[in-house]
Amino acid sequence: MKTIFSGIQPSGTPTIGNYIGAMKQFISLQESYTSYFCIVDEHAITVQQEPLKLRQQTKSLAALYLAIGLDPAKAIIFIQSEVSAHAEAAWIVQCNTNIGELERMTQFKDKSAKNSRSGVSVGLLTYPPLMVADIILYQSNLVPVGDDQKQHLELTRDFVTRFNNKYSNGNHLLTVPEVKIPKSGGRIMSLQDPLKKMSKSDDNKKSFISMLDAPAIIRKKIKSAVTDSSGVIEYDSENKPGISNLLTIYASFTDFSIAELVDRYQNSGYGQFKEDLGEAIVAVLEPIQIRHNELIDSDELDLILDEGAIKARSVANKTLIKMKNAIGLGRKNR
Repeated sequence: MKTIFSGIQPSGTPTIGNYIGAMKQFISLQESYTSYFCIVDEHAITVQQEPLKLRQQTKSLAALYLAIGLDPAKAIIFIQSEVSAHAEAAWIVQCNTNIGELERMTQFKDKSAKNSRSGVSVGLLTYPPLMVADIILYQSNLVPVGDDQKQHLELTRDFVTRFNNKYSNGNHLLTVPEVKIPKSGGRIMSLQDPLKKMSKSDDNKKSFISMLDAPAIIRKKIKSAVTDSSGVIEYDSENKPGISNLLTIYASFTDFSIAELVDRYQNSGYGQFKEDLGEAIVAVLEPIQIRHNELIDSDELDLILDEGAIKARSVANKTLIKMKNAIGLGRKNR
């Protein structure tokens, strides 16, 4: 059986964009793959975090993993910092990655441009190698992500090819992963500015829907979502990005295709469409929120995470030993 890996930062509650772009895929994928789903808390500290808040958000994200339908009998769910092989492997990746590759990363360029170089942590530059380590430690065949992460997967693929050629004569010491991006919903846009991606760090709270937003808040945010003055419901991402984004969200939360939704609401205005969309989102998220709240402070959650870390360490350490042996670190590991 092939292996899948995915990780999400606990830097805040995931948005519906995170749910549509990655988390929603997890449920069916766990049925067909050996699955590793990680809370990547080490990635979160590339920017300053409040320690207690970070721990709370880490457990909350783990609870959401389970609440959306991940089954610990089918998937290994764990916290990144509880498996030390991630940090060790990341150093090996860094030492076999050119700085030019990292400086070309779009997220680094965007974030560093907002601050002076002296105010940007080194981790912001070097966290892509940690992401590479996350993936390769489990010999991952597939990585489900939103399309904004394609560049990081290309870095991973380039690293694996280079490492295999340099240290194992082209043999498959490490697995070259494939990226899986949803056909629809790979990039959900802001509700207030449909020309930019939805982000949980947006200062305008109306621009995104958190997976833990109360139903009344969800309905209100959808009603205030930016559309246009035509009142015509059609998919045209270039000329009508607002309603096109809402159509993508609606299709992702229901069994309707975008074409079916356009046909269904051809004689309706934006008001009815938004009202129904709000209810569709609530219908999916409310049961998830109830289950999340049951799990968040439970012994069940801690037990699942403890067991997940043990299983993840066993697999990750085997790959780490292979990498250390290949490049000549320490005495020969067996």
